[in-house]
Amino acid sequence: QVQLVESGGGLVQAGGSLRLSCAASGTIFRINAMAWYRQAPGKQRESVALITSAGATNYATSVKGRVTISRDNAKNTVYLQMNSLKPEDTAVYYCYADISSRGGYWGQGTQVTVSS
Repeated sequence: QVQLVESGGGLVQAGGSLRLSCAASGTIFRINAMAWYRQAPGKQRESVALITSAGATNYATSVKGRVTISRDNAKNTVYLQMNSLKPEDTAVYYCYADISSRGGYWGQGTQVTVSS
């Protein structure tokens, strides 16, 4: 069994910063890509950022330049540093991990609320 546990969400004023973390635990040989998604009320879940096992990254246009994804392979953990937050960044943020030979897993989500 594999679990992903997110932390770091909360309430922040516009222009502020938050750092999300997501730790994977369980029987894990290797994690391929890891990613962050978000879902705002009434909207579809959308990709925010992705990082491969080699460290290559990709960002949604809406967050590029304000967000940095990183990972610690020794800790099976992915991070999302978010700066210059805007009210439109308000959403539930989910982490995703592609576990080698196990498939894809989602975290339970963490709420990020940005007040104007």
